[in-house]
Amino acid sequence: MRIGMMADLYRPHISGVTNYIDLTRRVLEDWGHEVYIFTFGDPQPDDDERVVRSPGLPLRFASSGLYLNVRYTPHARRLLQSMDVVHVHHPFLSGRLALRYAKPANIPIVFTNHTRYDLYMRAYLPMVPEALGDMALRAYLPRFCREIDLTIAPSRGVLNMLRALGVDAEIRVIPNGVDLQAFTRPVQPVDRRQWGLEPDHVVIMYVGRLGPEKNLPFLLRAFWGMAQVYPQAHLVLVGDGPERENLQDRVQHMRLTDRVHFTGMVPYEAVPAHLAAADIFATASDTEVHPLSVIEAMAAGLPVVGVRSPGVGEVVEHGRTGFLVEKDVGAFASALGRLVGDRELRRALGEAAREAAQQFDIRQTTRALVAEYERLIQRHRTQPQPWWRRWLPWRGEKAAW
Repeated sequence: MRIGMMADLYRPHISGVTNYIDLTRRVLEDWGHEVYIFTFGDPQPDDDERVVRSPGLPLRFASSGLYLNVRYTPHARRLLQSMDVVHVHHPFLSGRLALRYAKPANIPIVFTNHTRYDLYMRAYLPMVPEALGDMALRAYLPRFCREIDLTIAPSRGVLNMLRALGVDAEIRVIPNGVDLQAFTRPVQPVDRRQWGLEPDHVVIMYVGRLGPEKNLPFLLRAFWGMAQVYPQAHLVLVGDGPERENLQDRVQHMRLTDRVHFTGMVPYEAVPAHLAAADIFATASDTEVHPLSVIEAMAAGLPVVGVRSPGVGEVVEHGRTGFLVEKDVGAFASALGRLVGDRELRRALGEAAREAAQQFDIRQTTRALVAEYERLIQRHRTQPQPWWRRWLPWRGEKAAW
């Protein structure tokens, strides 16, 4: 099977979506499928021949690595039209191009809704009235989902969100998977002494983007309240993003510089070693649709403290694999303190978390994805194809250009 993954953003941009694309591609290729990544921007040193980029206008103001373009190069277009199925990971730029190039060629189009776009708009475009943003999504997403073949929701919460926005097309719930082997096998933890920690210190860790949508000021306030009672507690923030300087200023004003540690960006391959050095995982984000970082932490055997929300709430089981609290600083601080002060509770919840993470193994979720690909391809084979597609010289062959 020839599979085209279409994404507005791809490496060197690092996110849960790019990591998921890479993991899924690896599994699919291990199973003998050909996977191509279609995206925008300039060629990168680590690109291979199956990463196909179309140039675009860089939107540097967002520091996101996003390039704006409304078309692919002729090479990318021809190659896309040789795919058996196309999988869209962003509905706006890539989604429109899938409809423009793949649909006329009778190629099935699958879309995974990875993001709570309504909450992201509030975080990144606060000047846009909430009602206007909601209206724009209601105008776009239902129509887009009707024009493609299948929408995938990584969680029931996303399915409910899409239905609330008026999406009445076919939706299947397939979680985004994680390569659990990287997190469950024994790994040498990073040296905690680099953060000035002693063996009896308890490490609360967050891994992810330091962006406004992650609600990190809330996490800092909760940690500050708890840290007054538990001097052994330390918070380690693994990752980088536009809010890093603001967060460091907050830490300084809170007089927590010796208790809160910023690692900066680390390679994804180094995340298991960082999690192995932690005792608790914490996230205050309420914008997640299917939090891969939480699943990775659970696979590493960490209990999780999170805000009760559709994404985190479907992964963490309150009282068994961690604690879920309302969006209240005091309640969050109390949950953190309960784990910091009780080693046996941390161990018990961590073991349950490791076991619960198994349902999100990337091979299991990719198997469900392949079944949907095959179903849609078979359905399209019964439909008439445009005459020119039957004569494409590169069908079933490796592209030569």
